[in-house]
Amino acid sequence: EVQLVESGGGLVQAGGSLRLSCAASGFTFDDYAIGWFRQAPGKEFEGVSFISNSDDSTYYSDSVKGRFTISTDNAKNTVNLQMNSLKPEDAAVYYCAAARLITTMTYLHEYDYWGQGTQVTVSS
Repeated sequence: EVQLVESGGGLVQAGGSLRLSCAASGFTFDDYAIGWFRQAPGKEFEGVSFISNSDDSTYYSDSVKGRFTISTDNAKNTVNLQMNSLKPEDAAVYYCAAARLITTMTYLHEYDYWGQGTQVTVSS
């Protein structure tokens, strides 16, 4: 059974940090690129960060660049998203997704598997 399980969400004060994890199982992890997305109430889905499986290249949206860091732990089939200097506007449900073949990180339809999401709340 294919699974992507996010963890690490919670409540944090503005300026604080959280580390999200995306644990993958049921498919060949090394063959898939991983993206992190988020959706806040009343807002569109937003691509936050992405890591390539071929060369470990990374992508960050302008809204999180310099504050978030994506990394892969291949031994654990996990992708982590370290989020620092959190702002109230970062509050959202965060999802990870896996894509076997991808041309553009923000193209949602290119992702094959999705996690159930983890809530991040940032108090001001």
